[in-house]
Amino acid sequence: MAAPTSTVDLSAALITAPVPIGHWLAILPVAHCITFGAVLLMLRAYPRLQAWLAIPGLAALALIDAALLAKVAADGPLTMVMGRWLPPFGIAFTVDLFGALMAFTAALAALAGGIYALADIGESGRRYGFFPLLMLLMAGVTGAFLTGDIFNLYVWFEVLLISSFGLIILGSEREQIDGALKYAVLNLIATTLFLVGVGILYTAFGTLNMADIAAKAGDLRGTAPLMTLASLFLLAFGMKAAAFPVNFWLPAAYHTPRIVVSALFAGLLTKVGIYALIRVMVMLLPMERQELSLVIALAAAATIVVGALGALAENDIRRLFGYVVISGIGSMLAGVALGGLGGISGAVFYALHSMVLMTALYLAAGEIARRGGGFSLSALGGLYRQSGGFTALSLVLFLAACGLPPFSGFWPKVILVKASLDLGAWWLAASILLGGFLTTIAFGRLFLLAYWRPAPIAPTPITLRPPGARWRTGLPLAALTALVIGFGILPEQLLALSQSAAAGLADPQAYFHSVFPEGRAP
Repeated sequence: MAAPTSTVDLSAALITAPVPIGHWLAILPVAHCITFGAVLLMLRAYPRLQAWLAIPGLAALALIDAALLAKVAADGPLTMVMGRWLPPFGIAFTVDLFGALMAFTAALAALAGGIYALADIGESGRRYGFFPLLMLLMAGVTGAFLTGDIFNLYVWFEVLLISSFGLIILGSEREQIDGALKYAVLNLIATTLFLVGVGILYTAFGTLNMADIAAKAGDLRGTAPLMTLASLFLLAFGMKAAAFPVNFWLPAAYHTPRIVVSALFAGLLTKVGIYALIRVMVMLLPMERQELSLVIALAAAATIVVGALGALAENDIRRLFGYVVISGIGSMLAGVALGGLGGISGAVFYALHSMVLMTALYLAAGEIARRGGGFSLSALGGLYRQSGGFTALSLVLFLAACGLPPFSGFWPKVILVKASLDLGAWWLAASILLGGFLTTIAFGRLFLLAYWRPAPIAPTPITLRPPGARWRTGLPLAALTALVIGFGILPEQLLALSQSAAAGLADPQAYFHSVFPEGRAP
């Protein structure tokens, strides 16, 4: 199909008015990450200085994203156009509440991971570029959340993938290379499918601007291959998010790198896939999402149950947590399948909760290994006797992962179960509840074996470098756990934000008018 033509005078598309200062916030997080990454790379010969500069850089990123979230929450979506070309010709960063929430939560998780890395990543890892790679990873993650151009969504996927390849092989151990190979092959296949979908989309629509695509989709529904596009995007983003049946790569890869890298991957990377799936299927192709809702719901139910069963069967704590990540992805997919305000807000809330929780769980796994001498459940025990405080903190995280009150995992599951029952999808509600029940058994087994029973052998604690770094591991873990508790006990604000984000996706008029303030381009 030939691309639609336009008779607009391109010279009229040039920006002549100055850009409002507040709109620079839309690109400032990405520019900040790239600049800091370059500076840290130039300081490769000074690994200690490099590390201590990275933490203020990550803290500044969190503050910038907080300011961006406050601006969007108060004034609605905002758009920044690159190269002085107005949309749909110019590349636009368009930030709505959904993107701003995801970017801010990702920055908090990255800051926690950066502080933990001061103890987990030694001088060798720093010389090989951990902190520059972390900043570039955040550039990719943040760019994906904030871009308003679907081809640039692909570009930011590539940025975060290249950075993640460097992080996953940090240390160059045989196990890491093997995990990186599985991770790379599946993600490259998914990226290829995504790029093919973008090519078909541009052929059909003649534009890559998301607001323009959303506006034109209704007019082209009878002629453009939109179901083919939706199926391609569903498969590509499902692979990136580790949804069933293309989920096997995640537990095979996420247990191989350093624990802080696993924590960042579990908290951030799969959520970028879910974000892209929600953005494309809910905002750009809502009718196609409705047609594919049964397929998505079946995949969601299978992902939830398979993930929970995998967690039950695992002996390695890192692989167990990998299956918990997969099960959570199923719950978010269930929200996409259900649609409507309830389903989408439940998926958004769950994504925000999971970004914080999964980062914290993997950091807790690192502390378990440090105290108990390894990650194998068969060799662990007696952690309760070593530290009652760490045991209580771990129990909070375990209960939140199971979706039990009064912690953050409870509320999105309630929303999703209610939305399922309202639509008569009792079997989807049952799968969510069954997944929570099986996950509770898996974490109960973990708690009894690693914490409650006496240590089978005298543990040989793993020494973190540098010595005396307890606050560097304890502070980020405690802060993330506090967020898990706060989201659970005081959920009203996050619920309201999630519902507003879902409403903006279901009815993207504010998003469109942010990009085209004078109406649709001719």
